[in-house]
Amino acid sequence: FRVDNIYRTPGHNHNAIELHAVTVAWDGDMLELHDASQMISGSANALAKLFGLKKEQVRVLSPFVGGGFGGKGLWDHQVVAVAADVTTPEGRDELLAACPAPDILVNNAGGPPPGMWHDWGETEWQGAIRANMLSPIHLITAVLPGMIERKWGRIVNITSGSVKSPIPELGLSGAARCGLTGFVAGTSRQVARHGVTINNLLPGQHETARIESLMNNTARNKGISVEEARAQAYEANPAGRFGTTEEFGATCAFLCSAYAGYIVGQNILLDGGAISASF
Repeated sequence: FRVDNIYRTPGHNHNAIELHAVTVAWDGDMLELHDASQMISGSANALAKLFGLKKEQVRVLSPFVGGGFGGKGLWDHQVVAVAADVTTPEGRDELLAACPAPDILVNNAGGPPPGMWHDWGETEWQGAIRANMLSPIHLITAVLPGMIERKWGRIVNITSGSVKSPIPELGLSGAARCGLTGFVAGTSRQVARHGVTINNLLPGQHETARIESLMNNTARNKGISVEEARAQAYEANPAGRFGTTEEFGATCAFLCSAYAGYIVGQNILLDGGAISASF
């Protein structure tokens, strides 16, 4: 049989449940909840309580459940990799063809190369705006109707700390991402009542290939070694280091979770305290 309504237990705890059009199978001993494209979240205890069963009698099969819910949750869905240029309509169409009804969208286009204002002409500006503003906006507008219809969705845009505190050599990136930030500020508040959240995650300096490029550029401009440029960057950061990809990924995963439903239209700065501000 089908569960077409949503059940929620009060409060933000491990007993929260959301059931969206879930197929439920009962063989007299084991309850299985099958969920192909929607969402099941909660604990085995809460699900068992909902159906009047023991925790061991509940099994969840969902792309969102890896083993914590029901004790026997299974990843039984295929992961499809798509190599496409999302800055083009054809690339976005190819991406959405592989996953036409996503519950979660993370926009993370690479930024334009560093430079100075006198380096950037029409071509450079159009490329930055297309990649870091228009492409994520097009993807957001493509997936929002389905999320609104299903009453659940999470969208996270990876932007940059330069949105809050300009970095001169990243002027192309900062300007384009500020445009995206403005779009998110208004749109997120229009869709939040439908269970859909849109937020931005603003990375500072993290141990990625991008930071290697920036350190090389800094070293070249200052006439110092890359090691010296890195040491200076460490010293300037209150945390005394760069962030890790694991820290960044965990923060993004939280914003995509059922527990981040009350975070709407925010710019979450993850930079070790490099940007000194009260707000």
